[in-house]
Formats: sequence, C-alpha cells, structure tokens
Amino acid sequence: MNRTTHSLVMLTMCIALAAVLGCGKDNSGPTGVAVDTVSPTVLVTNPSDGATNVAVINASFSEPMDASSISTATFRVTGPGATAIAGTVHYDATAKLASFVPNPALVDGIAYVATLTIGATDLAGNALTSARVWGFSKSNSAGNAAPVLGAAAGFVILAGSTITSSGATTLTGDLGVSPGSAVTGFPPGILNGTLHAADPTSAAAMLALTAAYNDAAGRTLAPVTIAGNLGGLTLTPGLYKSTSSLEISSGDLTLDALGDPNGVFIFQVASTLTTSSSRAVILAGGAKASNVFWQVGSSATLGSTSAFKGTIMANQSVSLNTGATLTGRALARIGAVTLLGNSAVLPTP
Repeated sequence: MNRTTHSLVMLTMCIALAAVLGCGKDNSGPTGVAVDTVSPTVLVTNPSDGATNVAVINASFSEPMDASSISTATFRVTGPGATAIAGTVHYDATAKLASFVPNPALVDGIAYVATLTIGATDLAGNALTSARVWGFSKSNSAGNAAPVLGAAAGFVILAGSTITSSGATTLTGDLGVSPGSAVTGFPPGILNGTLHAADPTSAAAMLALTAAYNDAAGRTLAPVTIAGNLGGLTLTPGLYKSTSSLEISSGDLTLDALGDPNGVFIFQVASTLTTSSSRAVILAGGAKASNVFWQVGSSATLGSTSAFKGTIMANQSVSLNTGATLTGRALARIGAVTLLGNSAVLPTP
C-alpha cells in the first residue's frame, strides 16, 4: 500500500469512528462549549475577619453559585465556641451574595465564627477549594442620637418642588412645600393636618430638613457597612452605611431594638432606596418608627402595598406607589413627593 492510499484509509477510519473515538475533535464537551472546571472563590466577607462591629453576615462569590448548595448546611455560624447559631441563609443570584441571618440577633461581646464549607458549588458543580472561615464579634453599635427635625417634625409630607396625589390618599400630619407651591389632589385626598404651601412655616421646615439631612449624612459613630438587598435581615440599633443603592425585596426587613425603646436606627444611602411590592419594614423589640431615619442621597420609591416605617429624608424625590403605607415621614429636599392612594401617618414619639 502506497503512502497516499494509506492516508486515505486512515482518514476514512477517523471519520467513521469520530463519534466513538473523538478523532478530529477538541475536548470542549459534547456541545462544543468549554467545560467549566474552575473552582469558585469567596471574594469578600462582611464582616471582615476580626471585625468587632457586626450586624450583617454575608459573602460574595467570584461567579454564580448553585443556590441549592447555599444553605445552613454549608454556611454556618457558631459562638461562643462550637455552639451553633440558629438562623436562615439566603442567596442573591444577581449579586452572587450569600447571607446568614441569625435568629435571634447576635449578642454583644460574644466571639463568633462563620464558615462556608466546600459543599458550596458553582453552577457547573465545582466546589470551593477550601472552606472559608472568619471570626468576628458584635459590639454595641448603638449610641447615635436621633437627628433633630426641628420645624420639620410636624410634617408627614414635605417637598421642595411639588406634591401630587391621585386616588384615596389619607394623611395624618402637616403637608408642606417650599420653595415650590403646587399641591394637587387634596381633595379628594384627605389631610388631617395643615397645608403650608410656600409660606414661612414650610420654608422654616425645609431649612430644618436640610440641617437634619446633613446631620444624618455626616454621622460616623461605628458605621456598619451594608449593600444591596436588606430583605430577610434583622438589624439592631446603630448606624448603617451603603455606598450605593439599597432595596428591600425578596423578604421583609426587621428592625429589632432588643428591648430598648430609645434605640435609634440611621441608614445612610448614597443613591436610591426602593422597596418591592408588598414588602414591609417590621418593628420588633420595642423599636419605634420615630427613631428610624433614612438619609437617601437621591430618591426613594415605595412599592405598591408595601408598609414602610421611619422618616425618609431624600435629597431629591419620594414616590409612594399604589396602596403603599407609611408610618413616618416622606421629606424631599429638592424634588417632588408623589402619592397614589396612600396612607401616611406621623410616627408616635
């Protein structure tokens, strides 16, 4: 057999047996798509190892994870010593973020250890190469005094440009706008309070709001870093700082004062604050809506039929979608407050 004939025979055999032997193929898998063999890694933990001011326990991953592998079996917290801490585990696929929510809340002065085991896998089934373990303790992050609202304290709604209401809105508390003067929707909206449109009272309230907003934005006492979705979390009194936007979705947010009726919650939100439809801020352990403050760097939007607690101090605007309720205040420094058949009530001192 000459060389040409031999080559033709070998080529024919290769084609015939390609499906079995893989002749002429790469090793990228049956569909030609490269197989993921890279193990995921934990990029950042919150808190960091050795932190002493803790309210949120989470970890972000280098790639999307298999949500079914992120559970209390693979994400555990212990303390003191080997004592297991009860809680629930959530995985946010969009943020690639796993969160452990202790129930009840962590105790001051206790040393805790969080562990993510190699049972956590990515979507291709690749496991962490080793367990991620980090320690921390919870010190009392309370001690922040409530921002002083002064002349703005009696306003349930205050806007810089306009106030617009559609539908059966009911407000308990004063309503004001300054330097703008436009207020529409009252009636049919019901105001159990006094309307102040571009008058000295609303102007004074706006000056007081600006002072309270700047005060809250400037707080630095033991800040706890938070990010993304607060849904499903339980937080205790303290100062919470986000360098971007915050949302409450895929679960309610519980604010637990741990029996302290004077416990103050201050949230510094650099960008937007949003809640999903039907989500709620729940007060527990003696927490009061009058001691909850949301300083929002741009605008806040409350989803339809959501139930919100606390004073919103937005640099731009505040919008309440259909049926959303507010126990607190919606205060917008520059822009508008928009209402769609809502109930808003001043908080009890």
